[in-house]
Amino acid sequence: MSEEITYASMKDIKPGKFMLIDGVPCRVVDVETSAPGKHGAAKMRVTGIGIFDGSKKTLLKPSSGDAEIPIISKKKAQVVSISGNTAQLMNLETYETYEIQIPEDMSNGIKPGSEVEVMEYGEKRAISRITGSV
Repeated sequence: MSEEITYASMKDIKPGKFMLIDGVPCRVVDVETSAPGKHGAAKMRVTGIGIFDGSKKTLLKPSSGDAEIPIISKKKAQVVSISGNTAQLMNLETYETYEIQIPEDMSNGIKPGSEVEVMEYGEKRAISRITGSV
């Protein structure tokens, strides 16, 4: 699976959207815009949290610039088994099985047989939410 990106104007970036910051797919949590100076363009400071690693990233760009937007696919999977903080999931479309870390905030809600939504970008995967439980 290849990492796909598209481009959008920096002016279209809003909290809750996804964008690449330093090559890391992030969910935007804060956008600050500075007023243009006498001889310059307005600048935007975008703060994001990495989807897969939880790291905080900051990007400073002119508001007239382009932003890289990752194309993130969302797939449904069923929890087959749980071992510690790792879940074995089965993709409900391809029946592929794989192991993935359970996010700390979801550790109590995920049980074998539950359905979850998994975000994928390139070779990285993360559980985004629980869609159904047994």
